[in-house]
Amino acid sequence: MQIRVYYEDTDTGGVVYYANYLKYFERARTEYLRGIGIDVLDCMKENIFFTVVRAEIDYKYPARYGDLLEVETNLISLSKASFELENVIKKKESQKLIVQGMVKLVCLDEKWRMHRLPDEFMAKLLPYCKNNQ
Repeated sequence: MQIRVYYEDTDTGGVVYYANYLKYFERARTEYLRGIGIDVLDCMKENIFFTVVRAEIDYKYPARYGDLLEVETNLISLSKASFELENVIKKKESQKLIVQGMVKLVCLDEKWRMHRLPDEFMAKLLPYCKNNQ
């Protein structure tokens, strides 16, 4: 997925504000899931929710106003009630590494209790998991 850095994404020096990378991860995660046939809105309608319980980010190089970024998302682990995604953000033109990180999500029910991932969700994710479990 590609993201253009807008003025609103930056600090007064024109550098992407560090917390905005989590927003980029979120957008890329939504598109990644949509791309493999999982619509988060459909899950919500069925009282299946996902919440981030862990996030790690390593900042390698600053992205700046006007940069075009590529955000790559990969599924790195999958369990009965959670999954982890890896994100890598690079500058489109140079492929310079900007940020890399991971996010762990757990599945919750309508009462916000941990819930097993639905079988159809697991079936769609499993072929993409780097560490098939």
